[in-house]
Amino acid sequence: MDTDQLPLRERKKLRTRQALVDNALDLFTEHGFDGVTLDTLCESVEVSKRTFFRTFTSKEDVAMAPCHDLWGTFLDELEKAEPAAGQPLFDVLRDAFLAALARMPAAGWPDRVLLSRRLAARTPSMDAHGLAFCERTSRAAVEIARARFGLPGPGDMRPRLAVDVLVAAFHRALDAWSESPAPTRETLAAGVRSACAAAPGSLTLPVG
Repeated sequence: MDTDQLPLRERKKLRTRQALVDNALDLFTEHGFDGVTLDTLCESVEVSKRTFFRTFTSKEDVAMAPCHDLWGTFLDELEKAEPAAGQPLFDVLRDAFLAALARMPAAGWPDRVLLSRRLAARTPSMDAHGLAFCERTSRAAVEIARARFGLPGPGDMRPRLAVDVLVAAFHRALDAWSESPAPTRETLAAGVRSACAAAPGSLTLPVG
């Protein structure tokens, strides 16, 4: 959505949210996650704690916002998906994820993802927060898929496995992307496509 079309109040909320994310990542990177208090972060953006907690639940939440935004947009794309009859669920999930990725800002967002990942690598509480977020998002994706596409009920593990494979493919792509010389939104999308394409072969890879 073009934010210029949003009401003024909503645009202000989005600007404040982005300022919190940007300042949090800069401060955490410079001083360490535990070296920055919530008071310091709020003061850097000139907002109250009350305003902060209207948008984020914790320091971990704001520090991981770049990837959280991507997966939240993925759920939105999955809600809107109109797959062809008989299309494999994994393909639907992949396409919804790539559509979500295309909605992330090409400028700025990749840099924020990299900063967030580097922080998480040395901050155990962020890692734990990320695992909890991943579980909630995976459950939500399965619920959406079952409701939208007439999939089997909770006794069938295939829908959740399909989501788990997508998550794994994303993380493998993200690992490689983070080490690349010029990580961009487009190169991350290419990596996700490649990882998804490799997923079926991983199940039949022979040994010996």
